[in-house]
Amino acid sequence: MDMCAAEATASLLHVEENFSACLARIDALIFKPLLQAEPSDQKGKENFKLFLLLNDRFQALWNLTEENYRIVKQKCSTSESFCIQDIYIVWKGDLFLSLYIQYFVTFANYVVVHGFEHATKSKSEAWKHHKTVLKQFLTDFTSETSMSLALYTVLHKPIRDHIEQYILLLTKLNEVLKEGSEKDVITSAVKEYVKLESFISQVLDEACFTKTLWKSLGYKFTDMLCVPERRLLEDSRNLPISASTNRSDRILLFDDVLVLIQGNSFQSFDLKLVWVDENCREKSAPGLYGLRVITPEETFFLSAKDPQMKAVWQWKLNQAIRQALNGKRDFPLWGKTGEGTEPPSCRFFTYVFRLESKFKSASYEGEWHWGKPHGKGTVKWRDGRNHVGDFKEGLEHGFGICLVPRRSEDRYDCYKCHWYEGKMRGYGICEYGNDMVYKGYFKDNMRQGFGILENHSAEHPFKYTGQWENDKKNGYGVWEDKDRGERYIGTWLDDHKHGQGIVVTQSGVCYQRTFHADKMVGSGILLLEDDSVYEGNFTEDLTFVGKGKLSFANGFILEGTFTNKSGQGLQTQGILNTSNEQPDERITKTQLGLKEFPVEKRWKGIYDQFLEFVHSGCKEETEESFTGFHIQTSKELRKSQEYLFCHRGTEDVSWKIEDILEELVHHQELESLQRYLEKALKSSLHPLGKLLKALTIAFQTTYSGIGANRHLLTMAQEEVKYYAKKIWEFYQGLLHLALEQKGQMPAKCVDGETSDQKACSVVLPLILPCFYPELFMLYMLYHEREDDLYCQGIVDLSLFPDIKLLEFLDVQKHLWPLKDLTLTTNQRRSLIKDKCFLSATECLQKLITTVDPREKLLILQKTYEEIESTVSRVVETDYKLPMDDLLPLLMYVVSRAKIQHLGAEIHLIRDLMDPTNQGGLYDFLLTALESCYEHIQRMRLHQRENCHLSHSS
Repeated sequence: MDMCAAEATASLLHVEENFSACLARIDALIFKPLLQAEPSDQKGKENFKLFLLLNDRFQALWNLTEENYRIVKQKCSTSESFCIQDIYIVWKGDLFLSLYIQYFVTFANYVVVHGFEHATKSKSEAWKHHKTVLKQFLTDFTSETSMSLALYTVLHKPIRDHIEQYILLLTKLNEVLKEGSEKDVITSAVKEYVKLESFISQVLDEACFTKTLWKSLGYKFTDMLCVPERRLLEDSRNLPISASTNRSDRILLFDDVLVLIQGNSFQSFDLKLVWVDENCREKSAPGLYGLRVITPEETFFLSAKDPQMKAVWQWKLNQAIRQALNGKRDFPLWGKTGEGTEPPSCRFFTYVFRLESKFKSASYEGEWHWGKPHGKGTVKWRDGRNHVGDFKEGLEHGFGICLVPRRSEDRYDCYKCHWYEGKMRGYGICEYGNDMVYKGYFKDNMRQGFGILENHSAEHPFKYTGQWENDKKNGYGVWEDKDRGERYIGTWLDDHKHGQGIVVTQSGVCYQRTFHADKMVGSGILLLEDDSVYEGNFTEDLTFVGKGKLSFANGFILEGTFTNKSGQGLQTQGILNTSNEQPDERITKTQLGLKEFPVEKRWKGIYDQFLEFVHSGCKEETEESFTGFHIQTSKELRKSQEYLFCHRGTEDVSWKIEDILEELVHHQELESLQRYLEKALKSSLHPLGKLLKALTIAFQTTYSGIGANRHLLTMAQEEVKYYAKKIWEFYQGLLHLALEQKGQMPAKCVDGETSDQKACSVVLPLILPCFYPELFMLYMLYHEREDDLYCQGIVDLSLFPDIKLLEFLDVQKHLWPLKDLTLTTNQRRSLIKDKCFLSATECLQKLITTVDPREKLLILQKTYEEIESTVSRVVETDYKLPMDDLLPLLMYVVSRAKIQHLGAEIHLIRDLMDPTNQGGLYDFLLTALESCYEHIQRMRLHQRENCHLSHSS
C-alpha cells in the first residue's frame, strides 16, 4: 500500500509542477496584460468586471495548485510512510471541486457575453506589447487563427486536461488497491472528478448554446434578456414544440425563466412560479401531445408532435424548475432523460400581480400550490391594505388579519377574522379606526349573525349585543346608551329599534313599548321607581299623554285622560279608585318581555353557530370560525406583542376537537360525565366552555348594571334554564358525532329522564355560578319588600334570650336543650343567647356559601337532621319531629341564623331546583322554611299593628 501511495504521490508531484508552471505563464502572458487594458465603453466595462472575477477564480486555482505542490514535495522529501490521506486531491477533494466549479461557471459567464471577442479587440499598448509572445504561447494549445477562439481555448483546455490527469492518476491507483476502506475512498474521489469533468463539458456547451442564441436574436431581446448567469436550456427551434394558438413563434427555456416570443414582443415567466401538468384535460389537436403550463396569472398549453418530444420538454422543464427552486444547478448539470426528481408543487415565493383581479398591483409573499396562493401568506396592496393569513386556491381562506386604511384619517380598520373563498365568513374581530370594536360573526364581508359592537370613544359611547343581518342590526339585541344611562332590550330592523322593546334606565324606571324606526308607537307600560305603574301612551321624556291608567304603590288607581300643557304641569280627567287597601303585586311586580321575546328566540345566533359546527362534522380547521378564537381572556387579543397577530392561549389539557370527541365516549356515566362537563365548561378552549362564555356575555349585557331591574327577573330566570338546555343539546350533538365516528349507537337513558330534566339536573348546577351574581341581584330586588319585613322581624326576635324566644315561639318545653346553656359566674340562665340548637344554626348559615340549589337543599336537610339530633339527645330517644314541633324549632333556628335576603334564597331554590325533587323531602323542608320566612314577616306586621293600636288608645 505504501508503495502505491508513494508512486501516486510522485506522479502527482510531477503533474502539479507542470500545471503550476503552465498557470504561471497564463497569468503572465494573458491575465496581466488584459487586466491592464480596461475599456472605456459601457459594454466593455461590464465585461471587464466579469474578467476581474475570472482572474480571482484563476488565482484561487493557482494558489491551491501551489499549495498542493508544496505539500506533496515535502512529503516526498521525508522518509515517512505514505498513506491515502497524503494525497491532497483526495482528502481535500471538496475544496478542489468547489474552486474548479467556481472557475468554470465564471468562465462560462464570460463566454456568454462575448467576453473574449471584446477582449481581443482591445487596442491598448499592453496588449500590443504582448501580442507576439501571446500568439506563440497560444499555438502551443490550438491551431486556431481567431484570437478570441484561441484565448477561449487557452483559458480552459489546460485546466480540463489537468483534471483528466487527476482522473487517470486516481484510476491507476484504484486498480492496484485491494478491497477495503482505502479503495472505497479512492473510488468515491474518482467518481467526483468524473462528475466534475462532465459538469465542465455541460457548462461550456450551455454557454456556447446561449452565446449563439444572443447572436441570433435582435438587440431589443438581447438587451432585455441577456444576463451573464442566464443559460439557454432548450429552444423550440431545436426541439420543436408550440404554445397555444397564436401564443408565440418561439419558446426558449432558460435556467431561470421560460420565454415566449411572438413578433417583436415576448413574455417571461419566472421558473420558480411555473408548474407543468402533463395530465392536462384540454384536448390537443389530433396528432399533438400537450403539456399544461401554469403560472400565477396565466395558463397555457404546449403541444408536441410526438410523445418523445413532449417527454423531453416535460423533463427539461421540471428539472429546470427544480434547480431554480433549489437556487443552484445540479452536479453535473443534466442526467439522462427521465432521471431527477419532480419539483415540489408547494412553494414559497414573492410575486406582484399585474393582470386585472382583486390582487392587481398587489404583492403576495407566501406559499403557493399549482400557480395559486395556498397556505400561509401576506398580500400588500399599493393603497396600504394588507392581509396576513391562510389562503386556498388563490383566495383568502381560513384565519387572516386584514388592515384597511381609512381614507380621511391616519388610521386603520383591523379585521381579525376567518375567510371563506375570499370573503369574511365566521367568527372575527374588527377594530375600526374610529375606536369602535366588533366581535362576532361575518358572512360575505358583512356582519351577520350574533355580534357585539362597542364604541369606546368619549363622544358617544355605546354597546350593541345581538343579531346582525347584511351588516345591520336585525332581530333581537341589547343596546346600551352610556350617555343617556339607559338600555334597550328588544328587536331591530335595518339598524333601527323596530317591534317590541323594553327600556331600562339608570334611575330605575322601566317601560315596554312598540317601536317603529326608532319611534315609540301605540300604548305601553311604564314602571316607575316608586312602584307606581302606568299603562297607556307616553312620550320619550316619560310624560303621560292621552288615555291611561296609573296604579299607585298604595293600591289607588287613577284612570282617565292625561295632558301636559306648557307651564301647567301634568293634568288628568278621570276616576280615582281608592277602594284597594293593598297594592296588587301582579301590577307592581309585573314581569316584562315574556310573551314578546320567547326564550327560544333570544340569542339564536349564538346557538346556531355551535350547532352548525356539530352538523358540519366538527372539523378542526373550522372550529374557530364557528366557536370563536382560542383565547384565555377577553384582553389577550389586545395585549398581543404584534398588532397583526392573535395570541392563542394554551392549557395543560389538550382540547383539540379530535381529542375531545375521542374522550367524550369515555364519560357517559353520570359521575364521570359531571366531572368532565365541569372541566370542559371552565375551559376557554373547549367548545362547551366557549358556548358558556358567549352566553355569559349575553346574560351580563342584558341583566347587569342598568339591567338589574326586578321586572326582568322571570326573563332572566327562564333564560338561564334555557341555556342549560341548549348546552346539553350541544353536548349531545358532540357525543352523537363521536359515537358515530366510532360506529357506535348512543346509549338509551335508563332512568327515563328527558333531555330537559338532564339539562336541569346535570348542566344547570355547573353553569349557574356564571350567572349567579346578576340573577341573585334580580331575586333580591324582586323580594326586597318582603326581605325588609323579614329582617325587621329578625331584629326584633334577636332581642330575646334563648329561653324567652323558645317560649315565645311555642316550642314545647320538653324539647328545650337546657343542658346546652352552660352558665358562668354571675350569669342567669334566662339571659343566655345564641346557645340552643347552635349546630343547626351554624349549618343553616352555610346556605349562602353555595350557589347550587341542590347543595342549598342538602344544607337544609342537614339543618333538619341537626335539629332532630339535638331533640333526640334532649329527650334521650330517637325522636321524629312532627310538623307541629318542627315549625317552631325551625323558626327558632332561622331567627338565630339571621340569613340576609332569605326570600331571594328561597325563591331561587324553588325556581331552579331539580323538578324531580318536587313533592319529596326537599320540597317539604323548603315549604317549611318558606312558612317560617312568611311567619316572621307577619309577626313584624302584627307587632306594628299592636303598637299602632296601643298608641291610638
